[in-house]
Amino acid sequence: MSELFTEAETWVGVGLVLFFLVLIYLKVPGAAAKALDGRAEKIQAALDEAQRLRDEASALLNELRAQRAETERQAAEMLAEAEAEAKRLAEEAHAKLEEQIQRRTALAERRIALAEAQAAADVKAAAADLAAQAAELVLSKRTEGGGVDPLVERAIPEIAKRLQ
Repeated sequence: MSELFTEAETWVGVGLVLFFLVLIYLKVPGAAAKALDGRAEKIQAALDEAQRLRDEASALLNELRAQRAETERQAAEMLAEAEAEAKRLAEEAHAKLEEQIQRRTALAERRIALAEAQAAADVKAAAADLAAQAAELVLSKRTEGGGVDPLVERAIPEIAKRLQ
């Protein structure tokens, strides 16, 4: 057994055992375990925080997608309403244009009818004047030979007035 104490491996083993006993006495394994547990808790807290942030980001992303869909729906509705309004305004403008054309056509027709009536009245007046002049000429030729008849002289202007 004395040989046992002369070998270097034995003293290395004894030193190693004493080293472990000192470590256990100073409670180094517990402190190491505590440090590792603290580090594990910090890592777990960071993972939990990352998961919470990811869930929040996912909820925010879903909310933004919903808002985008709603905005697109509202934009489509506004576009449809604008198109309908433009169509309605075009129809109103077309109807107003048609109405204005009809009014102007009716006004033109009334003016034409009035001008025709005036022209007819002018022709009748001219014909009456011409007839009165012809009657005066005929009567004057008839009366040239026989003298002037006062009844005929008074009747000639009256004939002209009645023919008008």
